[in-house]
Amino acid sequence: MTTKTVRTVQPAKDWKPESWTDKPAAQQVRYPDSAALSDSLLQLSKLPPLVTSWEVNALKQDLAEAAAGHRFLLQGGDCAETFAACEPGIISNRLKVLLQMSLVLVHGLKVPVVRVGRFAGQYAKPRSSDDETRDGVTLPSYRGDLVNDIDFTESSRVPDPRRLLKAHARSAMTMNFVRGLIDGGFADLHHPEYWDLSWADQSPQAAQYQQLVGSVQEAIRFMEILGNQRVGALSRVDFYTSHEALHLPYEQAQTRQVPRQWGWYNLSTHLPWIGKRTAELDGAHVEYFRGLRNPIGIKVGPEMTPDWLNGLLDTLNPDDEPGRITLIHRLGYDKIEQYLPALIDTVQQSGKTVLWCCDPMHGNTETTRFGHKTRQFDNIRKEVELSFDIHGDHESRLGGIHLELTGENVTECTGGARKLTDEDLKQAYLTTVDPRLNHEQALELAMLIVAKRQSVMPIELSS
Repeated sequence: MTTKTVRTVQPAKDWKPESWTDKPAAQQVRYPDSAALSDSLLQLSKLPPLVTSWEVNALKQDLAEAAAGHRFLLQGGDCAETFAACEPGIISNRLKVLLQMSLVLVHGLKVPVVRVGRFAGQYAKPRSSDDETRDGVTLPSYRGDLVNDIDFTESSRVPDPRRLLKAHARSAMTMNFVRGLIDGGFADLHHPEYWDLSWADQSPQAAQYQQLVGSVQEAIRFMEILGNQRVGALSRVDFYTSHEALHLPYEQAQTRQVPRQWGWYNLSTHLPWIGKRTAELDGAHVEYFRGLRNPIGIKVGPEMTPDWLNGLLDTLNPDDEPGRITLIHRLGYDKIEQYLPALIDTVQQSGKTVLWCCDPMHGNTETTRFGHKTRQFDNIRKEVELSFDIHGDHESRLGGIHLELTGENVTECTGGARKLTDEDLKQAYLTTVDPRLNHEQALELAMLIVAKRQSVMPIELSS
């Protein structure tokens, strides 16, 4: 295998964690009490970090291997976490469905899966307008529990800086519980049947999944018989967190230097990403991300031009560091054939290495006649399948999937094996912002990814 020569990575020039304040900042919050905001940020800056620099570096290495085709990225979780959902059952079910999906992907793709949760910090959301009007009443928009409350009252919608501390605490509790579950054997591959959710006996996917579980257990037993010892490495998995680094004062307060490492790390999460609305080259978010040593996700939409994309790659990864950039395209099934080829060509011509990841959720949002925001499972599937096809046709590689999903039995996206309709959405429509795949739809999509990936790039095992 040819090894690509990579230049030594240098610290970002003329950068400090607060450099972003000199740039235009989109999607930021207007707090009525600036003194209270300063106090909350000061307290936040003194709290322990949520993740470690060595975990961040390990993830960057895993993402570099995914870009080279030796791993596959599975990134998923809530569209917007809520403080109320910081409960053990909800967290464990969310972890379960990601573990189930990763089991399907590992078994089918024959490569390790990089598991990244879209949680333990996904408390802020961008909005198309600063204000929301209902029945002639105008109030500030709900920007996630990090900022204000979803209740449509004047007191609830006032941005409250104390929520920054509450978000850090909820993130810490979530991450601590996830770590405890994993270290305690929750992800033990010797017992993947423990990952089952209550739907297993009813789901159309249950038989296929249980057959896969049996196959995995048999393979583990075979390896252990040959080696005459238990395969201990299969008792736990690596698991990372991610969120959109939208609220820059909150992110800056958790940006730290650490012993025996140079540069600055955002230690609120392993993988922060830049959203589609905040990726302007001269904007505050790009300036903030420029100085971080974390791996970076960048959401890419139809508006992204070759010059814009080249500018982002040059600014955020001038030294072409492996694992640094994950490009998450969110184009829509009806637009992906028009826009993705040019984006792939741009990256190839730049000579930069990126990990390509498909977000088939955000480009396929629609509103039903009943007023529900939803996504059709068939459209999600089509975008995934077209992504594999287009990358394959352009000698590129799709190395990951980014999904909004939950481990709960919600009805927010239509279609899937049970053929949910617009009428069915009212049964369990629980999201505060965007519709999510339920556990059954998520597992079905994992199986479809395996089938599509094998048809585009058949698995070849070494002899």
